[in-house]
Amino acid sequence: MSGRPPINHETLSAIRLELGAHFPRILGYFAEDGVKSVQAVEEAVANRDAVALVRPAHTLKGEALQFGAEALGYAAEHIETAARAGVEAHEFPLDIVDFGYKLRPLFEEALVALQHAVAPKPAVATPLRRPAGGFGRKVG
Repeated sequence: MSGRPPINHETLSAIRLELGAHFPRILGYFAEDGVKSVQAVEEAVANRDAVALVRPAHTLKGEALQFGAEALGYAAEHIETAARAGVEAHEFPLDIVDFGYKLRPLFEEALVALQHAVAPKPAVATPLRRPAGGFGRKVG
């Protein structure tokens, strides 16, 4: 949709450093709030309600950009901008109908990428040392 990678890792690293031990909890809030925001955007698009579209798009934009989920954040920003213009014009911005329904896959992609980026990395296994005589053989 945007050609951007799902996550800007520099932004993600900065927010992880800033939040420290609170990062996993705040990321959990983003996941919960994001589901609600995406659903609200989809409902507003289905109901052709520009007013109802503004707040969830704005919320999703801010939270996504905070975590470096730029593709999602800029898509939500596009929707928010179009919705605000629609509110001013007293009409629903029909050009974003398809765009609004593409938000969920972007959200899911961003969430997977965020969770993957912050998952603990497995320790590097050291090779096992074999006994001098080989397996099952008596040494010396």
